[in-house]
Amino acid sequence: MAKKQKVNNLLITLVRSTCKAKPNQKLSVKGLGLKKIGHQVTRQDTPCIRGLINKVSHLVRVEE
Repeated sequence: MAKKQKVNNLLITLVRSTCKAKPNQKLSVKGLGLKKIGHQVTRQDTPCIRGLINKVSHLVRVEE
């Protein structure tokens, strides 16, 4: 029987505007599902999501 691994979730909050951000950073924020300042989303902790967060780490706040 396969063991189930505990999946960690991340609470991601947009805390800075994307107005003066580079186009690829705007797409990363959109890919995370964030729309406006203060918007929060919950995502699974995967390498793909971590990569998006690393690109826009100055725009978001992450809580585990």
